[in-house]
Amino acid sequence: MATSTPFSLRLDPELRTRLEAEAKQADRSASYMAAKAIKTFLDAQRSKREAIATAISQTDAGDFISSEKMSDWVNNWGTDNEQPDPKVDITKS
Repeated sequence: MATSTPFSLRLDPELRTRLEAEAKQADRSASYMAAKAIKTFLDAQRSKREAIATAISQTDAGDFISSEKMSDWVNNWGTDNEQPDPKVDITKS
């Protein structure tokens, strides 16, 4: 069973007002909403670090997608001619 422990933090008045309004809208406590926001933030930070570590490993292995291929792929998102994910086009010699 998960338990929680008290934790205190300072918020500027505008942020506190927004938090309390969101909590009221969700029919939750401000504490619940703050904890959920912190968890979401920390999960995103962990995912970002893992993605960076993966990219560094791939770089160390010498496998790359050129910026041109990546730009072409991103630039046609949401078009009628959307392309599949780009493939590695630069490899370690």
